[in-house]
Amino acid sequence: MHRVTIVGSGFAALTAVKTLRSKDRSIEITVVSPKAEFHYLPGSIWIPSGIRQPQDLIIPLTPFFQRMEVKHRSARAVGLSDDGRVLLSSVGEIENDGLIIASGGRFIKKLPGIEHAITPCEGIEATVRIRDRLGQLEGGTIAIGFAGNPKEPSAMRGGPMFEFLFGIDRQLRLEGRRDKFKLVFFTPAEKPGQRLGPKAVSGLVQEMAKRDIETHLGHKMVEFTESGVVTAGGSFDADLILFMPGMTGNQWFDDTRLPRSPGGLIKADANCRVEGMERVYVAGDSGSFPGPDWMPKQAHMADLQAAAAAKNLVAEFSGETPDETFKVELVCIVDSQTSGMLVARTENRNIVMPNMVIFHWMKRLFEWWYLRQYR
Repeated sequence: MHRVTIVGSGFAALTAVKTLRSKDRSIEITVVSPKAEFHYLPGSIWIPSGIRQPQDLIIPLTPFFQRMEVKHRSARAVGLSDDGRVLLSSVGEIENDGLIIASGGRFIKKLPGIEHAITPCEGIEATVRIRDRLGQLEGGTIAIGFAGNPKEPSAMRGGPMFEFLFGIDRQLRLEGRRDKFKLVFFTPAEKPGQRLGPKAVSGLVQEMAKRDIETHLGHKMVEFTESGVVTAGGSFDADLILFMPGMTGNQWFDDTRLPRSPGGLIKADANCRVEGMERVYVAGDSGSFPGPDWMPKQAHMADLQAAAAAKNLVAEFSGETPDETFKVELVCIVDSQTSGMLVARTENRNIVMPNMVIFHWMKRLFEWWYLRQYR
């Protein structure tokens, strides 16, 4: 019987569990994460408006793990030994015959004054803070922006910030308060949303203009203060700042021999194998993979990588060549509470469909469909 350890309990980790179990019922699977919970962060864009409550998006995983015959260890990964055959955790050593690292990424919090900004994708609690702060404000300026990892452009997650931007605009309009607020979108990039494709860039900028959202683009970030945003191109006041910094690898990677990319992620090949290590794979935000510079850090991509990693690990156990790769594609609906813009990108195509009510409901339907497998 082969033993597989999976680090994490997010999108990539759970897809790896399903894929492994579909390929081999005899594999002994151990998932290591602080809690046996899945936090569906894509739905957190609806917490500020009340469309979703935190409990709607936090899914207990004990029933799923029981169905999948998975052992869960409530622990944090702290290191590796024996070339990856032993995971060092906060509750002791966990041996394996194969390892899949799917512990997500870490936001770079080096910008001076960043404690004055809320980073939405840090978790459900962050979006609750946004909800509560919006409820307290009677007017003022809301600044929403993102930046990347200068050493690894793909290590960023800007898409959700457009959703918070358009969603808050719509929420304030529905509440009859939009005229009391100024919304400002900022990013060091001159053309926001380039990774979504050329068509998306113009569509997003036009949408901002239509909604009377001001922009501050193309200027390097300098710092945040209690009352504003400072860039190399000037500063502006802000009563609430939402900011998504670039991403890097987990801190526990620093205490291992895992090969790292320039941006601090785990270096992997097209098969999701960690370079130079036997039967060690990575999927999702933890990894740096070969591919186009627009390769997204999003749940869909993590699922595709995790499926490839799990299939390749099973192939190795069977003495076969691990040759499974993953398709690079970006698929998302940029939601704004009552409507949404559909964006899709592959190597050969870039599709952008304008704001329509049906896309908002498609996103909500997908959430229900996706989460039902874990409930």
